[in-house]
Amino acid sequence: MNPKDAWNAAYTQLEMQLDRASFDTWLRDAVLLKCEGDVFVIGVRNGYARDMLQHRLYRNVRRILSDIYGQSVELRFEVRRSETAKSEMPPQAEMPLFRLLAQQESHEEPPAPLHQQVARPQRPDLPECELNPRYTFDRFVVGAENPMVYPAARAVAERPGMAYNPFMIYGGVGLGKTHLLQAIAHECRARGLRVIYISSEAFTNDLIDAIRQRTTAMFREKYRSADVLLVDDIQFIAGKDNTQEEFFHTFNALHMFNKQIVLAADRHPSQLEGVVDRLRSRFQSGLLADVQIPEFETRVAILRMWAGERGIHLPAAVCEALANRARTNIRELESVFNQVVAMAQLSRQPLDVETVEAALDGYRKPRNHVTLAQVLDITARHHGLSVEDLIGPRRNGPLNQARQIAMYLAREVTGASLPQIGEAFGGRKHSTVLHHCNKIANDLAEDELLRNVVSTLRDRLCTGDC
Repeated sequence: MNPKDAWNAAYTQLEMQLDRASFDTWLRDAVLLKCEGDVFVIGVRNGYARDMLQHRLYRNVRRILSDIYGQSVELRFEVRRSETAKSEMPPQAEMPLFRLLAQQESHEEPPAPLHQQVARPQRPDLPECELNPRYTFDRFVVGAENPMVYPAARAVAERPGMAYNPFMIYGGVGLGKTHLLQAIAHECRARGLRVIYISSEAFTNDLIDAIRQRTTAMFREKYRSADVLLVDDIQFIAGKDNTQEEFFHTFNALHMFNKQIVLAADRHPSQLEGVVDRLRSRFQSGLLADVQIPEFETRVAILRMWAGERGIHLPAAVCEALANRARTNIRELESVFNQVVAMAQLSRQPLDVETVEAALDGYRKPRNHVTLAQVLDITARHHGLSVEDLIGPRRNGPLNQARQIAMYLAREVTGASLPQIGEAFGGRKHSTVLHHCNKIANDLAEDELLRNVVSTLRDRLCTGDC
């Protein structure tokens, strides 16, 4: 049997023996470039596939090819040059992605990672989520209630892939999980590592887009070439079979090369219903750290940090009054803090316990359940717009701000989740809603006109004047 026929037969046998995801990622479209004595030189699509075959699958491929060829052979894997790729690639695989790869790899310089060579088509909002510059380790207040999670996150950031891998943080909403994930991302990026921070929903949408546009190889290259992958709200992959299948193989590929994986969820992995057992077992194979509700002293320390950052003097008695008002999570604490700051800036009165208590007592909660439809309607009418404007695709300055205000109010007074809000606003992404809510929350501290608008709309919603 000649070398080419032997390789073709081995290729077919490998396709049957390997699982589909592994074969498609590492061996699909591999070709025999030449045979130098007993050394088969195999051309593959990219450097990632070359490294995996050389270091992890070499013995399997060599054994199968030797059996078929009838004698012991050696292998050498090389990234294909453009001429070889064009002549050997099957017609059905001749896609723009691979043509661009072949052109890029013909240069003398080592090829850049695939995710840098090819921009994902028509989806500018799908790359990994932006990092909040405020979510750093320096701004995370460590309390006695969470003795392990902070030092563990620090250790992961200092020695990614070596300390705890995977690392999973779990706990209720508004307790600092996202803060810690992004703090790890900031530290690792500062050290020159390739970091992807993304929500599980964005991962799913990225996968759907890749399947639709036939760019799954690029999708896999993007995530599997990361040094650090951080996935927030991993519980939302529950019930999504294709997402779980792809994430399972991504997890395995990264873990095999000691690349760091960090996850966040709202509950312990054993309680993640709708997540397959093989993923749950992998989530539990590393370090699990839960975040607890901050104790009184921690809440006071957080308030003092916020006040110092804004140059506001908060008397000790006022801090304690606010800390007693917000006992459930950091978001509630931030809400009462923003109310008092806004009151102080608008009324220009000195802050004392009596004034603060009166302001918080006057901060009325919704008398009845406020719906997302009511938030959309009252915000649209206030700005002279229609509900269709708010949920539609059109974007300009005034319309965009009105949409952001409506999302902020929806999150504050309806109790709806971020995905539910996104769905009500024309099917927007969970990460988009979070970004807009955070922007309004940050702008409220400095924009008096915005504070008046938000306060007016909140009062109308809370009093039932819809």
